[in-house]
Amino acid sequence: MPSQRKKYEYLEHTADIKFQAYGDTLEEVFENAALAMFNVIIDTEKVSGETEREVILTSPDLESLLVDWLSELLYLFEVDEIVFWKFRVKEIKEEKGEYSIKALASGENYYPESHPFETEIKAVTYNQLELEKNTGGWKAQVVVDI
Repeated sequence: MPSQRKKYEYLEHTADIKFQAYGDTLEEVFENAALAMFNVIIDTEKVSGETEREVILTSPDLESLLVDWLSELLYLFEVDEIVFWKFRVKEIKEEKGEYSIKALASGENYYPESHPFETEIKAVTYNQLELEKNTGGWKAQVVVDI
């Protein structure tokens, strides 16, 4: 049964948007970070649809994998014009000193009339990036450039 604790929260930041995402597992914290990012762009509660994109990435460390994951989703939004509302990370694994992710992002085509645009995200940054495991699970902190 999924935990009832909060999935993410937004924090004070001068020019950009900073948020922390939480998860019982590494996969869940990646899912919740993606959800937090897309809720900056649009209200994901107003998105449905089952247009899916598979995301498979490899990075040298977990922090880079998180940035690459969010950046890839942002790229798919900008290029394919898909707004995502559901994320399922199938696995994150370490192999030969690199980390990889296999995931599915679900959403629908972006239509301005049905998806009011909230904030444009230019990039996912390494600024104040944190990814840590503690006794309660995982926490990620991300700053996006707006």
